[in-house]
Amino acid sequence: MPLLIDSRRLDVSLPAAQILQTCPELEERARNLKSQPTQIVGPHGFLYVQQRELAATTPHDRSISILGSEDATTCHIIVLRHTGSGATCLAHCDGSDSEKEVAAIIQAVKSLTKTNEGRLELHLVGGFNDQRQLSLKLSRQLLSKFTHCKYCIQMIFPFITDINDKKENGIHLPVIYGIAVNVKTGEIFKAKFQDRQPDEDLRSAYIMTGGHMVNVYDAETEQLNIGPYSWLPFPNIEFWLSQGDKQILDCFSTSPQAEPPHFVQHMKSSLQYLKDNPHPQVSVFPNGKPRSYKKKADGQWERIKN
Repeated sequence: MPLLIDSRRLDVSLPAAQILQTCPELEERARNLKSQPTQIVGPHGFLYVQQRELAATTPHDRSISILGSEDATTCHIIVLRHTGSGATCLAHCDGSDSEKEVAAIIQAVKSLTKTNEGRLELHLVGGFNDQRQLSLKLSRQLLSKFTHCKYCIQMIFPFITDINDKKENGIHLPVIYGIAVNVKTGEIFKAKFQDRQPDEDLRSAYIMTGGHMVNVYDAETEQLNIGPYSWLPFPNIEFWLSQGDKQILDCFSTSPQAEPPHFVQHMKSSLQYLKDNPHPQVSVFPNGKPRSYKKKADGQWERIKN
């Protein structure tokens, strides 16, 4: 079914900026998001979603009230929410398999929705005018996949690609790198995050070895579940660990000039994790079960036994 703005069909073949020009409601919402101050989100009630991950929950969750993700350059962050149940999914998509990712996002929200009242609302944030036009390709893929799904979905705002672009010293950069959603209220806001745990390097290592998108949160048990994952030893790992910052940046980023300052250190830490764990099914998941966590009252994650 088509993406809608109220009862009007959204022409997803248009560039994002042109879509806004034809829809004053979308333009106003995008302007409001852009003008917001960036909020710093602490660990209390917060779940960080890494690239190629999704997490979904409802307002009844006693542990998690905010979902968030950042470091999106050519990637897009998606929020899909059902207004009747309040079920909300946040996903960080990189175009590895947009069709399956969109299907998983929709399924995550539908599985938590037990009412026929309300509608599905979609928010897209990410991308910019990068030289390789990877952002534009991903924007078109995601809009097309949502348009051709079997559900009626209302577009709230597409803050993507040319809309999410600015120039500094002649270099194109994203306006917004990260967003969060308050699951209780549905509010979406620009954000940076103090906590990306648990198992940040493990989760990143899985992506680097070609892992597909995974749902990391069980809303019924209120548990974060990582893995179990397996991968082959990363090729030429000693070579990559010996490389300088520029080489790491150029080889592991889709947009080297737009990456945040911590990108290279994050990549090196993940590469070191891959070196230390060439066979994670032995060293990390010896019993073949996920690493599961519960959120404590102080905002920290506590490992629980399976």
